[in-house]
Amino acid sequence: MNFIPYGKQSITQADIDAVVEVLQSDYLTQGPQVPLFEKTVANYCGAEFAVAVNSATSALHIACLALGLGEGDVLWTSPNTFVASANCGRYCGADVDFVDIDPQTYNMSVEALEAKLEKAEIKGHLPKIVIPVHFAGQPCDMKAIHALSLKYGFHIIEDASHAIGAQYQGQSVGNCQYSDITVFSFHPVKIITTAEGGLATTNSPGLAEKMQLFRSHGVTREPHLMSKALEGPWYYEQVDLGLNYRMTELQAALGVSQMVRLDSFVQTRHQLAKEYDDSLQGLPLKLPFQSHKSFSTYHLYPVLIEADYISRKAVFDGLREKGIGVNVHYIPVHTQPYYAKMGFKVGDFPEAESYYQKEISIPLFPGLTQQDQQAVIDVLSDLLG
Repeated sequence: MNFIPYGKQSITQADIDAVVEVLQSDYLTQGPQVPLFEKTVANYCGAEFAVAVNSATSALHIACLALGLGEGDVLWTSPNTFVASANCGRYCGADVDFVDIDPQTYNMSVEALEAKLEKAEIKGHLPKIVIPVHFAGQPCDMKAIHALSLKYGFHIIEDASHAIGAQYQGQSVGNCQYSDITVFSFHPVKIITTAEGGLATTNSPGLAEKMQLFRSHGVTREPHLMSKALEGPWYYEQVDLGLNYRMTELQAALGVSQMVRLDSFVQTRHQLAKEYDDSLQGLPLKLPFQSHKSFSTYHLYPVLIEADYISRKAVFDGLREKGIGVNVHYIPVHTQPYYAKMGFKVGDFPEAESYYQKEISIPLFPGLTQQDQQAVIDVLSDLLG
């Protein structure tokens, strides 16, 4: 059996041609493809503005900077995520804390968030930013989280790294109806890819302008942002301390090409998920739950091992031995050594920890063949049957 990864990009000749065309053009960076990609994603999502950068981590960072996060502030996110969702707060000098997950969706629990906010208000230590993570492509309950933001006065950044193409209450994730900023990832295992890359959407012209500044050294040629009149066509000013987080023209051209197939990618993922749903019934597994409020991208297909006669590690090893590249998403962030040094410990967020002890992500991506998917099902059935 060939090795079957848990996720993989889908690249066509049209994608290759789009990148080659850029290589043969005058611009490899800071040309027309990045604005085109931004416009394409913004239009798809129904957002006013989009700011493309070199990774979703960078997008999270400039989103925090644009919202004024700094020392003395607090950012809350989910422990069931990649470390970048928390690290962006640390980059800004802020403290970071976590909100436990819902045991059905594996997303941030609205009930846990509300309870934590009530306690934080009493202590006078409310978060400045909350980052809900749309885990595995299933949107969080954003209307409820937004209602809490109005009551307690925090900003919201949606970490939609898994969720371009997803919908919440019939509307595209990324429209920022219930958030200040939404962040997407285009890593090769995500729904679409730009090799590496990320993007932030917003409906605020002020936030968009700040993120554009922060992604490019804090340098501008916009007259209304400058301290004095232009000295000539060459003139620019650094008006803030920014970074070099720009996306290249090659990445953007690949992204534009991939966006054409976004909906078909998501549709294929749903078909594959349906096959797993039907075929894995009866095994001692907890299969992914899908809320009626949302439409997932199925970036991941996480299963929880609920057998008492075989361990998660034994199932994981058994699948890997058969060439099936399963993975685990995610080790709870608060248990990482960096965050343990800040006082976090096992037991702080029991739902995320319980989930982690049982989870395996099995292969799901548009190029997964029927034969390979059946091999995954057969090996799981042999191990758990």
